[in-house]
Amino acid sequence: MNGYYPVVLQLRGKRCVIVGGGAVAQRKLLGLLEAGADQVIVISPAVTPRIAEIAKEGSIRVELREYTEKDAREAWLLFAATNDGQVNEAAAADCMRYGVLFNAADEFSRSSFISPSVVRRGDLLLAVTASGASPALSQRIKTELAERYGPQYEEITSRLRDLRERAQQMLLDEQDRQKVLKLAAEEAPELNRKHFDIDEWLQSLHHRIDRGQL
Repeated sequence: MNGYYPVVLQLRGKRCVIVGGGAVAQRKLLGLLEAGADQVIVISPAVTPRIAEIAKEGSIRVELREYTEKDAREAWLLFAATNDGQVNEAAAADCMRYGVLFNAADEFSRSSFISPSVVRRGDLLLAVTASGASPALSQRIKTELAERYGPQYEEITSRLRDLRERAQQMLLDEQDRQKVLKLAAEEAPELNRKHFDIDEWLQSLHHRIDRGQL
């Protein structure tokens, strides 16, 4: 066993630090922003034009300087994405000392977490990793997932969220509610988008559950 345990992190309000300003750092940055991170700091003597552009938009802060131990001490999560192995190693050691979540772009074995390949469809998040054994395999499976679960799943997931919230208000019996939500997940991809009402759908599902039409 490789020791990795899959989790999904809530990054809003958390200080996320990226050490490095090149192409790898840029990929990590875009991934953080896509996840909703709102306190991102990039630390590097130089950064890509895209990182600089994002900084001008006010979405992140860029500090044009070398990494220091304090950067790890004040971070909640840190990516070391420089092309200098010694800097990455120092950042790893500092993060271990301060209990900071850490990812080294050049060495999976030093990292406390791995960034998976991700497909996002609104609230639906599909993540895959080969635990560092083969990033290429992760990318291939990500492509397959993106094709299987297309952009329509953003709307599908949104509907299911609305239905779940409505069911929690209207259906007091836990077993009935779980049966309704299970049936909804099965048929949601086939619903007619033009003629849709949450309350009508909930009533229809509950009626079929009552009649034993599972």
